[in-house]
Amino acid sequence: MDVGFKTDKGIKRSNNEDAFFVMKNDGIYIVADGVGGNRSGEIASRTAVSEIARYIEQHALGNRESEIKNFFLNAFHEANHRVIDAGRRFEENSGMATTCVLAYFHGSEMYVVNVGDSRAYLLTGGRLCQITEDHTYVNALVKAGIITPEQAVDHSDKNMITRAIGADVEVEPDVFKVRIKPGDRVLLCTDGLYGELSAQEITEIFGQGLSMTDTCVALVDAANDAGGCDNITAVCIAITEDDVR
Repeated sequence: MDVGFKTDKGIKRSNNEDAFFVMKNDGIYIVADGVGGNRSGEIASRTAVSEIARYIEQHALGNRESEIKNFFLNAFHEANHRVIDAGRRFEENSGMATTCVLAYFHGSEMYVVNVGDSRAYLLTGGRLCQITEDHTYVNALVKAGIITPEQAVDHSDKNMITRAIGADVEVEPDVFKVRIKPGDRVLLCTDGLYGELSAQEITEIFGQGLSMTDTCVALVDAANDAGGCDNITAVCIAITEDDVR
């Protein structure tokens, strides 16, 4: 499995509130995007990914689908409690929260868990497919038919998330299971990437045949060239024959 990762504060931000965690031996990859003033967003994102990684290291992961889903839901719940607790103990961190997306590779299947608007994409057969669904106010308007996807792009509330780790006592992640095959590519990213680059632009960069490390660099550079208005994080994974056996 060829893996690359890169995070950058972007051009317009003074600090980076994104975080990521790579557990290659476990086939687990995590990306988070924190929100909150006084730099507490970066505390929220780092706390969440560290707590999820800690949970994974300290608990046994089963093989059945129900066991896998419950395992990662529990990990997200533990992270949620930890972020909420940190916000309560330190006044300057009050109200902090974070998005989070996680991918777990299990033979020919990939499990994706997400809350918020950090995304997972699958590039298969030359087509880029968004696996996750954004937990945002604007996406809710699109689903309800109140606005069109085109109107959502420039909507004034497009960054308003409706679910996040640390936002409520109970967190509600989505869980997806996707079949993967050799030659597929997976992208986990924050909105600083897909907010600047279209699906076509992302697909074209993957199509250059670069290593996953160089692909991440190219994606982040392109997002910065397009405006770099937010923090940018990308984790890219190439699926090989050995990975799906």
